[in-house]
Amino acid sequence: MASTAKSKMVDEMDGSKTLLIPKKEHSAYVYILTFFAVLGGFLFGYDTGIISGSMLLIRPYFDLDTFWTQLIVSATVGSAAVSALIAGFMSDCLGRKVVIILGSFVFAVGAVVMGVADSQVILLVGRIIVGIGVGFASMTVPVYVAEAAPPDIRGRLVTLNQQFITIGLLAASLVAGGFSSWEDTGWRYMLGLGGVPAIFQFLGMLYLPESPRWLIDQELEATARASLVQIRGTEDVDKELEDIKESVANAKKASLDDNRLVIFRIWTTPHVRRAQIVGAFLQVFQQACGINTIIYYSASILKMGGFSVQQSIWLVAIPYSINFLATFIGLGLVDRVGRRILLLASFIGVFISLGIMATGFQLAAINSPPIHLYENNTDIDTSCNTTDYRSCNDCTTNLDCGYCYSSTMDGSCLPVDSMLGRCNNSDTSGSKYIFTYDFCPNDYGWMLVAGMGLFVTSFAPGLGPMPMTFNSEIYPLWARSTGFSVATAVNWSFNLLVSFTFLSLMQLITKYGTFWLYGGFCVTGFIFTLIFVPETKNKTLEEMEDLFKTDEERKLEKSKSAENKINDKKETGNETGF
Repeated sequence: MASTAKSKMVDEMDGSKTLLIPKKEHSAYVYILTFFAVLGGFLFGYDTGIISGSMLLIRPYFDLDTFWTQLIVSATVGSAAVSALIAGFMSDCLGRKVVIILGSFVFAVGAVVMGVADSQVILLVGRIIVGIGVGFASMTVPVYVAEAAPPDIRGRLVTLNQQFITIGLLAASLVAGGFSSWEDTGWRYMLGLGGVPAIFQFLGMLYLPESPRWLIDQELEATARASLVQIRGTEDVDKELEDIKESVANAKKASLDDNRLVIFRIWTTPHVRRAQIVGAFLQVFQQACGINTIIYYSASILKMGGFSVQQSIWLVAIPYSINFLATFIGLGLVDRVGRRILLLASFIGVFISLGIMATGFQLAAINSPPIHLYENNTDIDTSCNTTDYRSCNDCTTNLDCGYCYSSTMDGSCLPVDSMLGRCNNSDTSGSKYIFTYDFCPNDYGWMLVAGMGLFVTSFAPGLGPMPMTFNSEIYPLWARSTGFSVATAVNWSFNLLVSFTFLSLMQLITKYGTFWLYGGFCVTGFIFTLIFVPETKNKTLEEMEDLFKTDEERKLEKSKSAENKINDKKETGNETGF
């Protein structure tokens, strides 16, 4: 179906100019292409969400300590960081489509390995394999969609990747809740079922075209035209194809003039270096605000707030549902109000939500039930049964200790493993004693649920999709894969740093101190965005380079362009004998 321009026009102020951009109807095929591509986002979301609930079952099943808990949660993140860097090179050599297909296949293999794991080491291997697939998809999918999408809906389509991440998170929370009562085997089904959508994506991507820009770069013009016609649903693609060819030709000319590695060219080309720095820092602030502590450890955080295991797993569905719905806000506004405004508003909301959660933990610590009894039993480990611990909060800060109490709150601190003392029969019917670890009974759990809900509501439209959307747009063609790959690797690296240190930080600087720390990073990110991040809405990919050039660089470029035209005319005159 040919795309037809509507009469409705959209005004956009661009400096002293007013650009009139016609609204168009686009072929359904571009949406089908986007759907199968962004299933990579669903896989990422599902794996991210499912580990939150499954870890509450995995941890006691394999008797994991803090280090192993953080290692299994973070293994996927670490391998994704490495594979995202490799994916940039692979997508340039093999094509965007091929790398996405490889990613879905690898993810499916990893899901099977996790599902059948009979030891924590095999489970770790499965997490690493899944991370490779996630890294391939996280780097390649936004680039593939951005290069295939029409400029006026590019932001919306790239943002769909984040939308599908939220759908994956929501699906994971429902699957985890459904299997939460199967203490010994539930986690296997939770992790293994992730292979189903991976296979679906693998099959769907086999029938989709390659990126026209990549095909032009490979000098496959006929194939590129056929691909563009298929995606646009019209034969009228000559102008767009010429623009792409010119962009690719300029990139290749620059490569001939400078044959160094792309990464070195990026860092020695001032405006591209600026774009890389801004793009990378947006990824840093996205992670430093603590999103993946909320996602990876959401069930654990709720358990720390005083909820039971099953309640915690099911309650995760509340922030995940809000996250899913709130992403529609970003989807509807990204090409209207722009990327920068959404980012700034997102930072404000996330900071407020972190403050609510930090306050909840702080109030719970201040009003923590006291320890009244110290058990007179020589078999009980004195590292827990000690006068150094005066409250439940002191006791449960040590993850090897738990709080034993009855309805009269006559609490004591006992080892988690041995369960000696009054609480040795606390799990039997009729026992008046309750044994808890990782949390203390308190009245402030609602603040954690409210804070998490506000966090994802604020994060989903802005900080969630915008760093990836921004990075998929701002680099010239010759630097696009490498630049986006570097930014994605930065994202995964800080994701790894935050997720691997979360439990340790809570022990080191307290639960509330950790959340206030993330809030401080949010404030820094807001200031950075306000000063350094430009608006990119309604700009073609070929126009993005100008955003990071100084006035002096623009003047110099115009001067060189005019000089080249004069030289070209002279050469033409010489060739014709004039």
